[in-house]
Amino acid sequence: MTTALRMNKKIVRRFLLQTQSLLGRWPAATLPSDPEQVMQLIRTLGCVQIDPVAAVTGNQHLVLGARDPGYTSEYLHTLLSDHRVFEYFANAACVIPMEDYALFEPVRARLRERLAPSLQGLENTVQHVLKRLEEEGPLPSRAFRAVERVSGYWDSADVPKTKDTSLALNLLLDSAAIRVVARQGNERYFHITESGLLEQGQSMTAEIDLLTQRQALMDKYIYAYRVVDVRDPRLGWMKSTAAERRNEMAARVADGRMIPLEVEDVATPYYIRAEDEGLLLEMERDEPHYDPSGPVRFLPPLDNLLWRRERIVDLFDFHYKWEIYTPEVKRTYGYYAMPILHGDRLIGRMDPRLDRKTGVLTVRLLSMEETAPPVEEWIADFREGLRFFATMHGARSITVEKTVPKGLKKQLKSIL
Repeated sequence: MTTALRMNKKIVRRFLLQTQSLLGRWPAATLPSDPEQVMQLIRTLGCVQIDPVAAVTGNQHLVLGARDPGYTSEYLHTLLSDHRVFEYFANAACVIPMEDYALFEPVRARLRERLAPSLQGLENTVQHVLKRLEEEGPLPSRAFRAVERVSGYWDSADVPKTKDTSLALNLLLDSAAIRVVARQGNERYFHITESGLLEQGQSMTAEIDLLTQRQALMDKYIYAYRVVDVRDPRLGWMKSTAAERRNEMAARVADGRMIPLEVEDVATPYYIRAEDEGLLLEMERDEPHYDPSGPVRFLPPLDNLLWRRERIVDLFDFHYKWEIYTPEVKRTYGYYAMPILHGDRLIGRMDPRLDRKTGVLTVRLLSMEETAPPVEEWIADFREGLRFFATMHGARSITVEKTVPKGLKKQLKSIL
C-alpha cells in the first residue's frame, strides 16, 4: 500500500508554484523571449485558458506574461499559425500543444454526438460554410453573410439574435470539423480540420479504444493540475460521477502512479504524481533557505493556478471569486480583480483597466489582504512589478484610484 506524504501547506504551495512556473525571481536583465520559449512554457503548463475579456488584454496573454517577462502576444499567434498549438476544450477553451491533439478525442466524440441534431438543423448553412472554407481557405466569421438570425446556445433569451453562419461556425468548431488556424487580435480564422491530425503525437491512432484515450486525457489533466483532489467535477476533463472519480484515483494509487498527500491543517485529501515526489521532497529540504521576496506577479481570473478555487483556499488561505458576473453594485473588488502573487503568497487584488488610446493603466482598486505581510516587506517589489506590468502591456502612465488600506496610495507616488 502506498504511504501518504504529509507536508505543511507552505511546502505544497511552493511545489505547486514551481510546477506552474510562478516561483523565483526573474533575471536581473530581462532577456527577450521568442515563440520557442513560449511553446516550452505552454508544454510545462499543459494548456492555457483563452478568454476574450480584455480589461488589459486576453487571459491567455496575461497567463503567459506573468511567467515570461519577454512575452508578446505575437509569439502565441505565431505558434497558432504554424500549427504548433491548437484551440479546444480542456479546462475550458484552451491553447494546447498540437502533439496532444489525439488525447482530446473523447471530448470531441462526446461533443459530436451532442451537437449532431443542431448541425442537422442548420444543414444548408453548414454545407455553405464548409464549401467556402474548402474553396477559399481560412476565413473569419465576418466573411460570411447571414441568411437569417437564429437562437445561439449562448443567447440569454429564446429570441433569434445570432447569425446562422456564426452558429454554424461555432457548432463546427466545437465538434472539431473545423478549427482555429490563425488569429488577428481576437478575430479567429477558421479552416477545415486536417484529416491526419488524430494520428499525430503520443503515438495514438483512431483505433485506440476509448478507455485508453480517457486514461491519457486523465494523465494530461493531472499533469496540468499537479496537486489534485477527487472532489473536482472537472477531474480528467470528462463527465464522471463522484464514485467514478474516487475509484479512478484509488486505482492510480494502488498501481503506484499517484501518491496521497496530506496537507497539515487541511481536511481535503490531495494527490500528486509519483514522479513529482522527488521535487516535493527537495522543496521540503530547501525550506530553511527559501527566499520569500518577489517578484510581484498579477494573475488573471482564469490563470492555471486559480482553476481550482478550493485548492487556493486550502494552500494559500485566499478566497477568490471572479466578479464579472456579479452585478456592479454587489462587487467587492471589481469585475477584473487580479490576485497579486508575491513570492509564495497571494497578498491582495488589483482591478486594472488599460486605455490603449491614451496609454493609461488605471488601477480602479488596489486591495491588500488583512493577512498580508508588513508593507515594507513587499512595497519595493510591488512598485517594480506594477511598473513592469504597465510597460509590458503598452501603458505609458499609471493611475491608482483607490487603495485598501487607504494610506497605501501615498507609498506608490514614485511610479504614478
